[in-house]
Amino acid sequence: MVTEKSLDTNPPATPAIAGATLHRHLSLWNSLTLGFAMVSPVVGLYAIMGVQTAVTGGGWFVALALCLIMQLLVATVYAELASQFPIAGGAYKWAHHLGGPVTGQFAGAIYVSSTIAMLTTTAYTGGIWLSIFFGSSSGSGITLVLWGAVFLVICTLLNLARVNVFTVTLSMGVYAEMIGSFGVALLLFLFFRQHEFSELFQHMGTGTAPGPTAAFLAALAIAGWAFIGFDACSTIAEETLEPKRVVPRAIFFSLCMVGSVVMFNSAALTLSFDRSALANTSVSSDPVTPVIVSSFGAWAEKPFLAIVMVSFLACGASVVNYVSRIVYSIAREGNMPRVLSQIAVDGTPRPAILFTVLWAGIGLLLGVNDQAVATIIAFGTGGLYAMFTMTTGVGLYARLTGRWNPAHGQLNLGRWGLLINVIAFHWSLFELINIAWPRSYAVSPDAPWWQLWAVPLVLGSILGITTLYVLIGKVRGSALPESSA
Repeated sequence: MVTEKSLDTNPPATPAIAGATLHRHLSLWNSLTLGFAMVSPVVGLYAIMGVQTAVTGGGWFVALALCLIMQLLVATVYAELASQFPIAGGAYKWAHHLGGPVTGQFAGAIYVSSTIAMLTTTAYTGGIWLSIFFGSSSGSGITLVLWGAVFLVICTLLNLARVNVFTVTLSMGVYAEMIGSFGVALLLFLFFRQHEFSELFQHMGTGTAPGPTAAFLAALAIAGWAFIGFDACSTIAEETLEPKRVVPRAIFFSLCMVGSVVMFNSAALTLSFDRSALANTSVSSDPVTPVIVSSFGAWAEKPFLAIVMVSFLACGASVVNYVSRIVYSIAREGNMPRVLSQIAVDGTPRPAILFTVLWAGIGLLLGVNDQAVATIIAFGTGGLYAMFTMTTGVGLYARLTGRWNPAHGQLNLGRWGLLINVIAFHWSLFELINIAWPRSYAVSPDAPWWQLWAVPLVLGSILGITTLYVLIGKVRGSALPESSA
């Protein structure tokens, strides 16, 4: 049986400089702002509105609401695990210790690849908004990839800077979203509504989707992007003060805060949209700024874009931080090159940060194809839901087999915990299949076949390569006694 004591909650690092370790310096506010910036209402909503509208034709408010409710159940399972096992790497470490080393290897492969894809998606969409902010809204293909690269470089520098620069950036992102984005949505809702509340539930199926059911399932798949990243709070547990108490709260409350803002902003924007503007929306266009300009005047465009950019930069910096801690944790276990577990004097895992950014930058090249935006979002989302499925599945297995007793953690939900875990697992599995499902109407008519099957192909490749890696490791392990003899 795996107990709380069997998990080392502060394992030693392999430092670049002797004695260097991850610094435990983050407060509840720091952890909460990281989780908030990671899930980011602006990024989560504005990054998908063009795709949502083009594919479903609107009416996706219900899909967002359903996705939020179910993701809160997933976040509850994560919070329960974090209250007992607050370790860097979060879900990877839980899978490794509760499911075994092989399960951990599969979890690590899925976790790293999907979070890097998430960073690629954030960089690409952040680059779109960066180009709009600097007046280059007509860019496409390689131009948007270059803007995404600039965005990625800025996020990297924020992570390599002093820790107070990073935390101030996160706080600015939260303030920008809560004051600017939420404030704008409030003004739209109170003074610039063009439609009745019934508009929130209409127009489903008027986009490229062939009918209302297909449109709703597509909307549910795309909405999944808006509520991922809350697990970032668990990956920085070793850098958080009083992690068993703080991290579970940060996981749950960051998603609650983000969910509230996303739902309200979504409603305010939908009720303020000009239907003719919606009809001309494409997957890589910005359907939001025209609503702001038409409602408040041209003067509001730059301040609004500045608010969006600060939010995107805070999110991007958070994702770099989040993924690099996962890479660091896996490397510390020996499942990635040891050099990636090295840390600097200031407690920053710089090799892991540079590794993360390098691969995210390579992934940006997919954006050369303008129509690949939906595919990039799909894999970035699908990979994370594969990880949600594995984590809730391993948690459920560990509960039922006695390998994990949640009663030992500070967050104890009793019998409700088991019910929530069951629902969270089945929801994650359903959403994973829904996201991975090939939809010809969600890509351009001339899209290559591999773009249509991108999610199952990439996930299948990752699982295949990891299986080969595990088998080779077992063969080498079994051969050692013979060679030594």
